Formats: sequence, structure tokens, C-alpha cells
Amino acid sequence: MHARTDGWTHRTLKRLGGWCVRRPWRVLAAWLLLAVALVGGVAAFGRPVDNDVALPGSDAQLARDLSERGGGPASSGQVVVHVDTGRLDEPDRRAALERSAAALAAVEHVTRVDGVDARAGTLSPDGRTGYLTVRLDVPAREVDKALSGAVLDAAQPARDAGVETVPGGVLATAAERGGSHTAEAVGLLVAAVVLLFAFGGLVAAAVPLVTALFTLGCALATVGLAGHLVSVPSVAGNLATMIGLGVGIDYALFLITRYRALRAAGTPADKALVAAMGTAGAAVVFAGGTVVIALGGLAVAGVPILGTLGWTAGLVVVVAVLGAVTLLPALLAVLGPRLDALPLRLRRRAADGGSGWARQAERVTRRPWRWALLAAALLAVLAAPAATLTLGQLDAGDDPPGSATRTSFDLLAEGFGPGVNGPLNVVAAVDPPAASAADPRLVELTRELAATPGVASVAPVRLADGGRVATASVQPDTGPSDPATAALVADLRDVRVDGVQVHVGGATATRADLADRVRDRMPWVIAVVVGLSTVLLYVAFRAPVVAVKAAVMNLVSIGAAYGVLTAVFSWGWGVELTGLSGPVPVESYVPMMLFALLFGLSMDYEVFLLSAVQEAWRATGDNRVAVRDGLAGTGRVITSAALIMVTVFAGFVLHTDPVIKMFGLGMAVAVAVDATVVRGLLVPATMALLGRANWWHPGRRRRPAPEPDKAQALAGLSSNSQPPVV
Repeated sequence: MHARTDGWTHRTLKRLGGWCVRRPWRVLAAWLLLAVALVGGVAAFGRPVDNDVALPGSDAQLARDLSERGGGPASSGQVVVHVDTGRLDEPDRRAALERSAAALAAVEHVTRVDGVDARAGTLSPDGRTGYLTVRLDVPAREVDKALSGAVLDAAQPARDAGVETVPGGVLATAAERGGSHTAEAVGLLVAAVVLLFAFGGLVAAAVPLVTALFTLGCALATVGLAGHLVSVPSVAGNLATMIGLGVGIDYALFLITRYRALRAAGTPADKALVAAMGTAGAAVVFAGGTVVIALGGLAVAGVPILGTLGWTAGLVVVVAVLGAVTLLPALLAVLGPRLDALPLRLRRRAADGGSGWARQAERVTRRPWRWALLAAALLAVLAAPAATLTLGQLDAGDDPPGSATRTSFDLLAEGFGPGVNGPLNVVAAVDPPAASAADPRLVELTRELAATPGVASVAPVRLADGGRVATASVQPDTGPSDPATAALVADLRDVRVDGVQVHVGGATATRADLADRVRDRMPWVIAVVVGLSTVLLYVAFRAPVVAVKAAVMNLVSIGAAYGVLTAVFSWGWGVELTGLSGPVPVESYVPMMLFALLFGLSMDYEVFLLSAVQEAWRATGDNRVAVRDGLAGTGRVITSAALIMVTVFAGFVLHTDPVIKMFGLGMAVAVAVDATVVRGLLVPATMALLGRANWWHPGRRRRPAPEPDKAQALAGLSSNSQPPVV
């Protein structure tokens, strides 16, 4: 491909590539020092996570702000205790629990321990289950596995008396932190196999894996250290790993493919590296930029957790791009001809006009209506379940059996009822202030709360801030993820008592508000992401029809992902294959985050394909020939890249967290659909039907001279005259 090299981006990347080629050891040393500093920082200071959800402007946030006026512990957890026979308040067991409470109070960071007491409501009616409340002087994000372990160790006197002890709340979450890396290992293994077939050698296949892992390690360490300054949920690290592996390997694949193609054409190694940086390197920068821009659309959501997931994922993509345009060229310069060492002789004949993709392109462009209708029907079937998609919230009851979070959840639900795991914190602003809990207004408030359908019990009212704030814990009849609990939140907010302004907070209420906000803001996020991406495509191709069509194609693949998510997780079709025991709600923020991610990732492949088609169009002026040649020229490398992403993402379905399973399955389905049905059938069919209208531009009167434009230079991956050697 004879890419234009007079653009600022291409000149800059060529200069950068030349500098890396001339000073490879300096580049490698700089990356190594950076990695050592970041990883060392994480080893020294840890990487705290905080799953607390804040939602400024919501009623739940107002309740939280009011309740914090009275102070209280930085965080608290539970130690759940249970016996299969007898009662916990039997004399010997009560004594053991009191010794455990004393030992717990002596643990560092523990400020107070509330024991098991039927009068306080911490002993179940049958006497077999209870919990000790452990109040801490550190926020939830600083409760680590060591602190959770120390608390559980202190409960040894209870275990000696035959009482089962399980951490609950933030202590259970901390106890489960870390775990196995099966998902990452499976994804890397399959990616290695794909790279072996793509490059035909062990060294060439190892280079993308090494660069991806190296840059991912730096990015994850940065995210981990940022957790000391801002709240970073645990899902952020897993999502960043998923994306970092996928794009890191793909970006290296694109650049190495171009570099080897140039070398196969006789270009000296150093000049081939510089030229590859000016073409494929620019494509990588453009691809990463599209993902970051799409993630930037989450800013209009007004949801902090989505903002955090957006910037952490964007950071991983930026570091992957930086690694591809600096670390990778330096590594290739050091390897030189050794890049082709240890061949496995798995290479197949380079793509040509008789390749599978060429034959597919010929079939589609010959009968575009047939293939367009077939693709549309298939996509409609995949997307149809999305019509019933409802946003909900998960709870610890959806965690894997045997985990601390699931065990404590089940024990408490069995002993106290399902609502004990999702209490609603009713916070009332009292004006004028109340002198005591016996104030008639508070008595009436308690009566109104208890009379609300769906309420199992109401704890005594507590006063704070000089009687200006009253709080009461309400236990629902239903569990945290039950839609009836979200409905109860709305009913409690409708309670009216003179002189009292009622707000409802707590984790369950906050997530109910989160679902409402995501539902309200989703159209805005879609509009911003689609709008920005369409403008970017227009700038790249100077063809408004192509830009709009590409945006629509991306929406189609995302719709298919939503449909599969609904069918699997909400309907339960094959959900057991994901490791879950039954249907679960689709977490409220997952569809919006998936939309931003998938729109950016899908547009990468769309741009690579359209760039090749546009090059052929400029050379021939024949739209159908251009579509056929573009699909044939990009088929193998994009298929390899998509296969790697699909396997990496699908590997995360093995993760224990249901949210990570949703992200993994949704992203794998979307990329697979985009790389096969959309790119292989729908895009070429619609382009064949549109004909010359694809390249219409206001003011353009004739076909431009056969010279590659800015969009081709961005792609730099395919060439009809010099196909990639893969």
C-alpha cells in the first residue's frame, strides 16, 4: 500500500519510529524503569478498591449526606455466626461469642464490636444465626484481605465452641479479593495459538503477547495506585485487563503484520519499521483514539462509577497505544532478523484473489440484496431479546457458592429473611429539631414506615446533629435484587409527615437510583458517542454516506450483544454454561458501558475495511470491484485480530463475578458478529447496493484521482499488490 506520508500524524510517527529504531535500548530501559516504579509502588502501598456507589443529585445521596452529619464509623462489616443445632444464646456459646467480641475489639483498626443480641435484632428468631457488627476506623476501600483475615482469626473462640464464623459485608468482599486468573490464562493461551498460525513462528507470536502484558502491567499498576486518591471499584481492574489484553495484542499484530509485509517486499529492516510506523502506527493511534473518544461519551451520563470505568479503560488503551508505537518498534529493532526465528511452518499461502475472503466478497457483491436480507434477518434474531432488556442490580446471592460473600448472604437470608441483606436507610430531616425519639412526629414516621406494604420491620429511630436528623433502618420483605425492593424505595419516599422530610438511602436504594439515571441518560450517551464517532469517520473518509452507514453498522452489532445478554442472563438460556446457577438481573450500568466500549472497538475494524475499499475505489472507480478487493485484502489480518479479541473476552466468562461474565460475553459476541456477519455480509452488501453514492461528498463533482487519501494512510494494513505475509 502506498500510503501518503505528508500528514502531520504520519510524519510525527515516522520520526518517533526512527528515534526508537536508532536508540532501542534507551526505550526498553525507560519502559523497564517505569514498570519497576509502578509495580514497586503497588507492592509497597497496595491497590485499594471501593465498591461503594455514589450518585450525586440522587435522593439516596441526599440521605447519605444527611446521615453523615452525625459522624459514625468510617466503615463496618460483620462476622456472621451460625450453628446447625441448638441456639447461639446457650450459656457456653454465649460465653464463646463474648470472648470472640473481646478479641475482635483488640484487632488493629477495629473501634467497636456489637455482639449478638436478640434485643438488638442481631440474633435470628430460631437462635441459630446471628452476627457481630465490627466497626472500623478505615474506609471500605482500605479494608484489605489482611484485615479481614485478622478479624476472622480473632473469632477463633467461637469456632472452638462449634460455631461457624463467616465474614460479611466489606470484610467478605475483602476476603474474596484476588483469586485465580483462569480467565486471563485461557485468553492468552488461545491468543498465542492464533498468533502462531498468523505469524508461523514462536518469536513473532511471542512479541505481541510480551508487549501487551508489559503495557497492561504498567496500566493496571497506575489504576491501582490511583485507588488511593479516588474510588476505584473492583470491576475496573478486571475490565481494564480484558480490554488491555485485547487491544494490546491486536495493535501489535497490526504493526508487525505491516512491518513483515514491507520486509517481504525487499525493504530494509530499519526503513520497514519507520514506514510501518507511518502507516500501521497511525492506524493504531486512530484506533485507540476512537475507543477513547467513545469512552469519553460516558461523561454525559452523570454516573461516577461509569466515569471511573471509562477513564480506567481509556488509560489502558492509551498505554497500549504508547507501547505499540514505542516499546514494540524498539523490541523489533533489537530482534532484527531474529523475529522470524523458531519457525513452525504453519504459514499458509498469502491471501490473493482466490482466497476465501475474495470468494466471499464476490458472492456478496454479485447478489447484494440476498446477502443483505440474510444478514439483517440473522442480526434481528440475535437482537430481538433486547426488546425485553430490563436494568436491575445484582447482590451477593449471585456470587459463586462457597465464597464468603455468598455464604454470609445465604446464612443471613435464611436466619433473618431476604431483606436483611439489603436494608434501606431512611433518613429524615427534622424541622424544628426533635428532642428525643419519642417526638410525636418520629413516632408517626415509624408507624407510617411499618405500615408500608413490603416492609418486614423498622428499627428504632436514632437522632443525630442535635435532633435535626433522624435515621431508621427498614428491612424489606424481599432481597436487594428483587424489583419489589426497588418499588418499595419509591413507596417509602412518598411517606409524608409534617415537619419531616424523608429520604431513602443505603446500597440498595442507591443502585435503584443508578438504574433510573442510566435509563434516563442512555439516549444522551448514545447521541454523543454516535455523533462524535460519525464526525471522526467523516473526517477520515470525507464521505458522509460511509460515515453514517458505519455508525449504523456499529449499532447493529451492539444490538446483537444486548440480545444475547438478555437471553442468557435474564432469560437463563444456557446460563449454567457461564458458571451461574440460574438467571440473574443485568446490572444497570453494564449496557451503557458496553455501548461506549463496543462502539469504539467495532469502529476500528470498520475503518480498516473501509480504508482498503476506498483505496480500491480511488484506483479503479468501480464500486463493486473496490468492495471485493477491500474485503479480500483485509480479511485475514482483521479476522485474526477479531479472533484474538473474541477469545480474550470470552475467557472472562469464566470469571467468578457475574458482572465480568456479562462484559466478557457481551464484548465477545459483539466483536464476533461485527467481524463475520456485519463485516463479511452486511457492509459489503450495502456498499454494493449504494454504489457510487458511498463516496458522495457535497461539492465533489467527479471521482478523485487514484491517490490514497488520509483514511488509507490511517489503515496501512492491507495492500492488493503486497498482501500481508501471515
